[in-house]
Amino acid sequence: MADTYTPPVYGTGVKATIQRIGGHLAGMIMPNIGAFIAWGLITALFIPTGWLPNEAFAKLVGPIITMLLPILIGYTGGRMVHAQRGAVVGAVATMGVVVGADIPMFLGAMIIGPLAALVLKYVDKFTEERTKAGFEMLVDNFTAGIVGGAMALLGVWGIGPIVRVVTTAAGDAVNWLVTSNLLPLASVLIEPAKVLFLNNAINHGVLGPLGVVQAKEAGKSILFMLESNPGPGLGLLLAYLFFGPRALRPSTPAAMIIHFFGGIHEIYFPYVLMKPRLILAVIAGGAAGVFTFLITGAGLVATPSPGSIFAYAAVTPKGGWFGSIAGIVIATAVSFFVAALLLGFGRGEKEEPTDEPANEAMDDQPETAAHAEATKEA
Repeated sequence: MADTYTPPVYGTGVKATIQRIGGHLAGMIMPNIGAFIAWGLITALFIPTGWLPNEAFAKLVGPIITMLLPILIGYTGGRMVHAQRGAVVGAVATMGVVVGADIPMFLGAMIIGPLAALVLKYVDKFTEERTKAGFEMLVDNFTAGIVGGAMALLGVWGIGPIVRVVTTAAGDAVNWLVTSNLLPLASVLIEPAKVLFLNNAINHGVLGPLGVVQAKEAGKSILFMLESNPGPGLGLLLAYLFFGPRALRPSTPAAMIIHFFGGIHEIYFPYVLMKPRLILAVIAGGAAGVFTFLITGAGLVATPSPGSIFAYAAVTPKGGWFGSIAGIVIATAVSFFVAALLLGFGRGEKEEPTDEPANEAMDDQPETAAHAEATKEA
C-alpha cells in the first residue's frame, strides 16, 4: 500500500479492520488525485455550463470519467497487490466493468483491480516452481494475458452487473425517501453512496429527473440540492486541514478549491474512505443542509453541474439566495464540527518522532569511549 498517501493503521479489532479496508480503498484513489483534478478543471471550464464553453474540449469529459479514471484506479489497485504485473492485469480487468456501463465504474474498478492482481499472484506462485529455465518470460506473459482476459470477461458478466444492481438499489431507496417526504433522511443513503462514487448515478439518474418535473410545476426544486450541496465535503476537508493526520493536511487546500469552486466532489471521497467513521460527519452535514433548505423554502431551477458554488449561483432563482447560502453554510459548519469531534480535535495526531535522541546518544559515544580510555591509562 502507498504509505506516502495513506497513513498506516495500527491495532486490531473491527474498528482497525474497517479503517484498514478504507485505507486500501483510499490508497487506490490518492495517487490518482492529479487525474481527478485534471478532469475537474476540464469539466469546470469547457462543459456547456462551464466558464469557457468549448464543444471540442468538452468531448474529453466523458471518456476521462468513464474510462481513464476507472482504469487508473484498477491499475493502482492491482499494483498494490502484485507490483507491476498486478497493475497491468488490474487495468485490463477494469475494462470489463467499464465497457457497456452507463455510469463511472469507480466502485467496480476498486473491486476488480485488486482481485485480478490477487488471482495472478496465486497463479504466479503455482507456475514459478513448475516452469523450466528459459520459459519464464513466455509463461509470465501468457499467464498475465489469460488472467487479465478472464477477469475482463468476469467484469462484463459478473462484477459490472452487480455494481449496476447496487447503484439501482441505492437510487430506488433515495427515490422512496423523496416520495415519502423524508428528505433529511435521504442524506443517510446519499452521502455513503457518494463516497462509493455513485454520486452521478443518484444525482443524474434519480434526483435530476424528479427535480425537473417538480421545477416545471413550481419553478424550482429542492431535489436538485440533495446530492450537489458542497457544504458537507467542504466541512470535512476543513476538519482535515486543522485536525487530520499531519501528512495529509498540506493536500487539503487544493482539494477544497477543486471541490468548492470546481464542483468536483470526488476529490474528498478518499478522505472519508481513509477514516470511515467520518461518514457520520458528511451525513450530519448533508441532513442539516437539507433541513435548512426545507425550512427556508430553497430550491434551484436546474441541476448545478458541476456542484460548485458558482453553479449554485447560476441556477438559484431570484429571491432564493438566502436559503441556498444558508443551507451550504450550515452543512459546512455541522460537517466540520462532527468531523473535528470524530478526529478528536487533532489530539491523536502527534508530531512525527525525530532521531534527535538517537543522534545525541551517538554523539555521546565517542566522548564516553575516550573518557574510558583515559581512565584506563590513568
